[in-house]
Amino acid sequence: MLLRQARHCLAPLCLPLLMLALPGCSPATPPGSSSGNASASSALADETRLGEDGVLRYPASDFVEQQPGRRGGTLRVSAATDAGSFDIHGLSHGNMQWMGRILFDCLVYQTGDGTLTPWLAKSWDISPDGKTYTFHLRDDVTFSDGERFNAETVRLNLEHMRDPATRSPLAAAYIAPYLSGRVVDDYTFEATLREPYAPFLDVLSQAWLGMISPRQIREAPRSIASRPIGSGPFVLDSYVRDQGASFVRRAGYQWAPPAIAHQGEAYLERIELSYVPEAMIRYTSLESARSDLALDAPPQNAAAIRSNPQLVLRSRIRKGNPSRSMTFNVQRVPFDDVRVRQAVARAIDRDGLAWISGFGEFLAKGDLLAVNTRDYDPVARHALDYDVALANRLLDEAGWTGRDAQGYRTRAGQRLSATMLTYDNPAFPANVSVAVQADLKQVGFDLQIELLPVTRVSERRYAGQFDAIGGGYWHTNTPDGLFILYHSQAIPSARLIGQNVGHFSDPLLDQLLGDARRSTDPAQRRELYRQAQQRLGETVPAVPSVESQMLVAYRKSVKGVLFDGSHNVPLFTSLWLEPESP
Repeated sequence: MLLRQARHCLAPLCLPLLMLALPGCSPATPPGSSSGNASASSALADETRLGEDGVLRYPASDFVEQQPGRRGGTLRVSAATDAGSFDIHGLSHGNMQWMGRILFDCLVYQTGDGTLTPWLAKSWDISPDGKTYTFHLRDDVTFSDGERFNAETVRLNLEHMRDPATRSPLAAAYIAPYLSGRVVDDYTFEATLREPYAPFLDVLSQAWLGMISPRQIREAPRSIASRPIGSGPFVLDSYVRDQGASFVRRAGYQWAPPAIAHQGEAYLERIELSYVPEAMIRYTSLESARSDLALDAPPQNAAAIRSNPQLVLRSRIRKGNPSRSMTFNVQRVPFDDVRVRQAVARAIDRDGLAWISGFGEFLAKGDLLAVNTRDYDPVARHALDYDVALANRLLDEAGWTGRDAQGYRTRAGQRLSATMLTYDNPAFPANVSVAVQADLKQVGFDLQIELLPVTRVSERRYAGQFDAIGGGYWHTNTPDGLFILYHSQAIPSARLIGQNVGHFSDPLLDQLLGDARRSTDPAQRRELYRQAQQRLGETVPAVPSVESQMLVAYRKSVKGVLFDGSHNVPLFTSLWLEPESP
């Protein structure tokens, strides 16, 4: 999770560890049947259960402050990893989902149901052709260095995002259609796009596209990594890499997004953040009241947390794309054959993967868009259901009908085999890769696992030097995340840090996703995304595993827990502390 190329949980790669071989996909028999549709695990929290239509909707109260809180106090927080930088424009690390909201503000805010609402921009106008956005800005916002927020600030920030020197794998890609900006007056900014781009406001509401002090961008851009200057509700007080950081309340903060109904400054006086890679220590620290909130609560301790009357556990699904068990390089045999990709997807027991990775806390996933993303349609949720018999038939149809002495399939004397590239990553359970390997062996597929340092994996990933890559997720707050991962324009090149690392190219899918991002008609967009999700279930560029979920645990003394509408992470602006009873 420390590379610029990595995304939101070391992403787009979130790769599992390699351990001893397992006899099957789960360490114990998971409840229910292997259906890949998220209904099998009886331990799922109520807030992650799907509606009858297969869509997940959180209550509005999760995103709106219900009452004013108590001022003061220091919140002690733990997180699993350090991003190594605070430069939101130059990173794609998952920590920025919540860290960005501590230090920075965005032009617009996305609510839990996907509605775009004002923030630093009071309002905006969109031209009939969808190419020009005129933002009318607040005139009362300042950065912690005293600089004022204005139209020139917006122009500088957008230029910083796409500046090659920033080496942005995320923000630059998200504003790729942005052509130019014009300062109309001090508090009016006009953005011109090359073509209509429906997700423009959505991406501007994400934490990675927050506003940084214009003075810092002009005079000391390298200092953003360790001494960031934002306009957010807290200011960085101290930072020790891989150990922790301290934040203090920003005096005079008055511009929280109106949609969350918070007035004025943050309630907390300080936040003390500790980086704790050991899952058990994050749990025991919370249990013993040495910490107040764990941003990466370990799923193996979820039952114990729920049974403790002093603790609360929340399970939140990130919008965008789910976690993947593997992504195929479709330019290499055998994954250049769609029947082989379909067979592999059918042979992997995703309910088993959900059980071993989330201990009953994670939703198994059979399609490639998160269930709480706007325009999600369950049309393809059963397209890749676990079906060993069908997997075997598909491999037969692909010509892999022979068997060698070890029982693996062969064709023309060649074994059906591939190597899955992976690296040590505590973000995923150690046995996921081997569980996939064991499942594929059952259908005669010889999957080898190659474990390399993360830097070497990233080099080979972008160079296309792999058969398959294990794990991965790409979080975004818009269905356009499908374009980012699977459109042929997102294939990596010397000029683009693209995320379509499998070099997947399908003209029909390209047409659907391209038309969707250019459409100005919400109903038309919804239908285009429905068709795109169906097409992905047919072409299988990757194998989904579970929804991308974050477990957050906190002591009951922590009040005012709201979740950000874009990222589904806690908003620290609204948190406050109630004294615990002795």
